[in-house]
Amino acid sequence: MASHRRPSPSGLGRTARVSVLSAAAASAAAALSAAPAGADPHDGPSGVRARVDRLYEQAERATEQYNAATERRERLRTCAERIQESVARGQQQVNRMRDGLAGLAGAQYRAGGIDPALALLLSGDPETYLDKASILDRIGSRQAGRLRALQEAQRSLRQQRAEAATRLAELERSRADVARHKKAVERRLAVARRLLNSLPAEEREAFAGSSRDGGRADGAEGFDALTGQVPASSRAAAAVAAARAAVGRPYIWGMAGPGGFDCSGLTQWSYRQAGVAIPRTSQAQRHAGRQVPLSQARPGDLVTYRSDASHVGMYMGNGQVVHAPYPGARVRYDPVGMIPGATVTRV
Repeated sequence: MASHRRPSPSGLGRTARVSVLSAAAASAAAALSAAPAGADPHDGPSGVRARVDRLYEQAERATEQYNAATERRERLRTCAERIQESVARGQQQVNRMRDGLAGLAGAQYRAGGIDPALALLLSGDPETYLDKASILDRIGSRQAGRLRALQEAQRSLRQQRAEAATRLAELERSRADVARHKKAVERRLAVARRLLNSLPAEEREAFAGSSRDGGRADGAEGFDALTGQVPASSRAAAAVAAARAAVGRPYIWGMAGPGGFDCSGLTQWSYRQAGVAIPRTSQAQRHAGRQVPLSQARPGDLVTYRSDASHVGMYMGNGQVVHAPYPGARVRYDPVGMIPGATVTRV
């Protein structure tokens, strides 16, 4: 998502904050407060482009944080729904047990309402009475067992309700996280658009059309030798075909296809077409398989960038990756060495 014409600092460290606002959102908010509202006329076009690059990089990090918060929200929502369904079933079970105990207790009371000794004395058939008394004892024992079961069911129901309440509260906090990350992305993009609009038309076109690397990134030596490899597996080949088919589609932050993509959305979608589930965020995708040296990259491998893995593309062979660059751009090929801190992961 960020423009990657030149190496840019991977600052924006994580800071401690309550769970409602994640560390990344806090650093994003701090960076936003310092972001320029417009271009400084003394900067010149190159200075404006550098500031736009930084804003795109910050927005990309916020986008991945938004994706992570959205994914967590969906997990919490699914968990809360499952617990609520379990609570409803538990309540039905408790109600049935209560009804059964009420009927059994009434029958026992009616049968044992007379003093047992007097009932035995008046009985014309003592053996029959003793048989009935034995049945009543068994009923009493069974009632006690049912009562214990009811108490256990009620205890379990209370626990489930408490867990549901906790999950629902977490879900609300997660929704707030998503909203905050969304605002962080949108504010940065708005500032970047204002800066770009301050440039002459030809400068804007040059910005959009120029190569991502603007020269080699640190540690990119040896990439020219990465030519002509074949995918490591049939599923990698299918993911490569999907990524190739997505070239030209627009970057849309927070999207994972098919009409538009952010960086991790593109790679996740491509592997989904191959029948393989990989995580949603670029940070998680870095650990979605086995890491291999850059010199051994093969088509279909994921290439994550920077120390915080805030950008990801798919290696396509011949020293190229396909990736979703930044808002306003489309999915495209760029040199694999476009950004420093590349890590190769084989899914």
